[in-house]
Amino acid sequence: MRAQMKILDPPAVRRWARLAADALGRARTEIDALNVFPVADGDTGTNLHLTMLSAAEAVESLPDDVDAAVVWQTLSYGALVGARGNSGVIVSQALRGLAEVLKDGSDLRAGLLRAAVLAREAVARPVEGTVLSVLESAARAVQDVDGEDLREVARQAAGEARAALRRTPAQLDVLARSGVVDAGGAGAAIVLETLAAVLTDSYSDHYDVPAPTSRVAPMAEVGAGYEVMYLLDADDAAVAALREELDAMGDSLVVVGGGGLWNVHVHVAEAGPAVEAGVRAGRPHRIRITYLAERTHRGSAGRGVVAVAAGDGIAALFEECGAVVVRREPGTRPTLPAMLAAIRQAGGEVAVLPNDEGVRSVAAAAAEIAREDGAVVSVLPTKATVQGLAALAVHDPLRRFDDDVVAMTDAAGHTRYGHVTVADREAMTSAGLCRPGDVLGMIDGDVAVIGGSLDRVATMVVDRMVAGGGELVTLVTGAQAPSGLTARLEEQLRGTRPDVDLVVYDGEQGGYPLLIGVE
Repeated sequence: MRAQMKILDPPAVRRWARLAADALGRARTEIDALNVFPVADGDTGTNLHLTMLSAAEAVESLPDDVDAAVVWQTLSYGALVGARGNSGVIVSQALRGLAEVLKDGSDLRAGLLRAAVLAREAVARPVEGTVLSVLESAARAVQDVDGEDLREVARQAAGEARAALRRTPAQLDVLARSGVVDAGGAGAAIVLETLAAVLTDSYSDHYDVPAPTSRVAPMAEVGAGYEVMYLLDADDAAVAALREELDAMGDSLVVVGGGGLWNVHVHVAEAGPAVEAGVRAGRPHRIRITYLAERTHRGSAGRGVVAVAAGDGIAALFEECGAVVVRREPGTRPTLPAMLAAIRQAGGEVAVLPNDEGVRSVAAAAAEIAREDGAVVSVLPTKATVQGLAALAVHDPLRRFDDDVVAMTDAAGHTRYGHVTVADREAMTSAGLCRPGDVLGMIDGDVAVIGGSLDRVATMVVDRMVAGGGELVTLVTGAQAPSGLTARLEEQLRGTRPDVDLVVYDGEQGGYPLLIGVE
């Protein structure tokens, strides 16, 4: 039986932050559909995803040897500066509560209680049946649990969060009338469920979001006015006065932070006075103003493509085709700011090629932010570099944007992808057991061939891929590709499939000696 985990150590915190961000990314559309309170602007899931993604990226940027206190403080800071929307700001404050307790100890029960208390204190006019109720119920449910067993504490907190979420329609009339549970509470439940998953080592690909019931009534209309958010550099005394001023000015007021840095969120009839109040209190920055009744389109002119590349040669290929390139190292993701900057550089209508399944969540988050600024952004489902190259080959900036996206998506979808790499650890794969040093041949994300020779495995992978049909084979060599590899593969293809065209590029990527595409 696995030993009890005594402390949420830095690696566990990193795993939890990333798992929570990814789970919220997958569930964001379902959570957005629940969003009727405080306004039905349909963005709670997106806001929670972006908030947790900011926290995850903050802790992932730390060196491996930092202590728990630094990791927790960084998690809290990342959530604070990246918090978006009413629920995102509240959840960031809950993370701060956890960080205050767990940076110096292992009492998860006390951390959950502190998280619930700080979250409620952040809201000027707390309402039951919201994320606040879910957090408080989860915290209360574990106070009598053995605090030495973090797994049981987390498991019971997650279970009670799910139960409390189901109770929210009975606590808040607008939820009952609309046939939904609270959107912010649904996101908080996923955050706690992913924490339990990390502590119990029991992961899931899907975390349930209760769908609207058959009793769904027309959702509450978004009232006129503005959502105003900004970070604020100010001392505690100034913030206390600011709370009173903004509370008299509007509603949905949430102010979180401390130590001189605050995140301010409020809904007001006029945006200007809310910003001016921040100026009187301190120095507001990262100011975001959204008209609640209607989102206007203010994007820059022009059509562009953003492509993510893991290799200098690959990056040069994409740039030659006119794409704005976001570079990354193999096995890593680009940062959210880098993705967002590239989208904004590309123009007002932008197709994004993530070219890796793990990059898609960051691309989707950056696209959502860019859309708020008026850009039209579509993230294409490219899972590999060769699919990105196929999509870019049919890109036509003179076509209607939607038609261009369809054509690029179709080209990527008709491109099978594979690669050859070397195993760095023992693992059970779909092709059997592999050991360190074995050469692995991957097709469409699964291990198809295990061997000892890179040439032999590459030949087998190409043969299997073209056996299913295809007219064009693309080979992209990496930094560790052996001399003459592509010449030998070309000779092999001439003998078995002389009808197939072959294109070879030097991608210079690390980690993967060969990338393969078959169209």
